Amino acid sequence: QVQLVESGGGLVQAGASLRLSCAASGRAFRGYGMGWFRQAPGKEREFVAAISSRGLRTDYADSVKARFTISRDNAKNTMYLQMNSLKPDDTAVYYCAQGTYSRLSTDFNSWGQGTQVTVSS
Repeated sequence: QVQLVESGGGLVQAGASLRLSCAASGRAFRGYGMGWFRQAPGKEREFVAAISSRGLRTDYADSVKARFTISRDNAKNTMYLQMNSLKPDDTAVYYCAQGTYSRLSTDFNSWGQGTQVTVSS
């Protein structure tokens, strides 16, 4: 079983940047696809970005494409989400997940506890 711990969330103004981190422990990290999802109040959890096991492939939701960058450092068992030009609509709890390279939450079987990102206008 893998443990995933997110960090880096916070309260920022629109246009600012944040970098989220997801540290993994307890199971091999490099052999699995990873993803970021988010859930805003009153809304369903939605896909944000995914990265393949070696980091060679990435995928983004249209709403974050060109603003967010997903990356991973397999030597450090850590995944990142660089978020630039943040908008109030990006306000949500952000979750990292381990599974396969996919947009579907059902393809991920391990989840972190989430980190809050709040963007003020």
